Amino acid sequence: MNKASSHDKIQRMAGMSIFIAIVVVLTILCTFVRFGPFSITLALAPIIIGAALYGPGAGAILGGVFGFVVLLTGVFGWDGGTVMYLMSLNALGCVLICIGKGAAAGWISVLVYRLIAKKNIHLGVVVAAIVCPIVNTGIFIIGMMLFYMSTLESWAGGQAVIYYAIFGLTGVNFLVELAVNLVLSSGITSIIRYGQGRRKV
Repeated sequence: MNKASSHDKIQRMAGMSIFIAIVVVLTILCTFVRFGPFSITLALAPIIIGAALYGPGAGAILGGVFGFVVLLTGVFGWDGGTVMYLMSLNALGCVLICIGKGAAAGWISVLVYRLIAKKNIHLGVVVAAIVCPIVNTGIFIIGMMLFYMSTLESWAGGQAVIYYAIFGLTGVNFLVELAVNLVLSSGITSIIRYGQGRRKV
């Protein structure tokens, strides 16, 4: 391994460590900010930045870390007991949903970013900022319907399950997450450009 590649590897490890720490801190803080039974997600911005700088694999790792921390804080009971309730019904389903949705959101959003950023970096960030919460929320809803349909039916109280899942269970959370990402999109673009410039030096 030459000196340049070794330096790049160290830079990547340091950068990923920083983004992992940010994701962990934001996820823990947001555990206590809830609309309905689930907390909002404000860790999507650092996931997008890290994924844009270090690739789809990094996005999946950061998203997976986010999901694992959500699961862990739920096991500790910091979410008000929702995760532990779902774990008691189907532990494997809960683990797959928590970690899978985050990993997929990080991975898919950076693929979209890279496709669009070839023409326009800011537009790529904006679209990734939209795609990330859509994937995160969409997989959550699919997972809930796949593993916890009877629970959803009970929570829906006679409403159509899909309507309740989209507009009742996750609607406000999704809108908050989307709004935060869009508001931060200019800052995210600047950070990505700075990070890319630093890596070329």
